[in-house]
Amino acid sequence: MEKGNKLNYLVEAWKTSNRVTEFLFENLPNELWAEQVPGAPNRTIKMIAGHIHNARCMWLKTIGEQYGIKPPGSIDRRRVTRTALLRALKRSNKSMVEFIKEAVSNADAVKMKIPWSNIPPDITHVITYLIAHEAHHRGQIVHVARALGHRLPENVTTGLWQWKKRNQEAQTSDKKRKSNNR
Repeated sequence: MEKGNKLNYLVEAWKTSNRVTEFLFENLPNELWAEQVPGAPNRTIKMIAGHIHNARCMWLKTIGEQYGIKPPGSIDRRRVTRTALLRALKRSNKSMVEFIKEAVSNADAVKMKIPWSNIPPDITHVITYLIAHEAHHRGQIVHVARALGHRLPENVTTGLWQWKKRNQEAQTSDKKRKSNNR
């Protein structure tokens, strides 16, 4: 696979996954935001949501530094609002895209000085791991909502699986951002 194609595929896969994450938080019913996770009384849905952004920041700080990628600031998971989270996700998404581009242009190698890391040190595995991490937490939130008796609307749960549509939304968002920067 050519480097340019690989870059495009990885960037598009990441952007689509990010858009799926944004979609969930844009459409999560307000009454669920501060609900406690059953069996974990010190954890709420908004804390799981904040963890997604903060995990991106941690990975960017840990492995993005070698490419000069400055991670965005983390957020307070206990106090984050939906609006603040969505803004934070946009910032961390932008940094993740920069990271992917830099890693691919630098022979795909990702130097990781993490003693507990079990991820092969190439950008494809790292991004796949991060996408799986976010998918796990999206599923966790859907499950928690159900356990609390707040089954999410069908358009939300099916929307999490409509990656073609989420990809188109991500591309449209990129085009709007580029035209606004002219």
